[in-house]
Amino acid sequence: MAGLAALVLAACQPTVKVEAPDKPIVINLNIKIEQEVRIKIEKDVDELMKSKPGLF
Repeated sequence: MAGLAALVLAACQPTVKVEAPDKPIVINLNIKIEQEVRIKIEKDVDELMKSKPGLF
């Protein structure tokens, strides 16, 4: 009985394989460009609000 339990436990051990990816890793750098555009728009809106306080 103990031999059967050892055989079952040995067959259920998980395996982990580490392999290099086939394709190169791509890093999207558009985030910085979008943030710069957003900051510029926010500054323009801030200046508009200061020049015309009753606008909104």
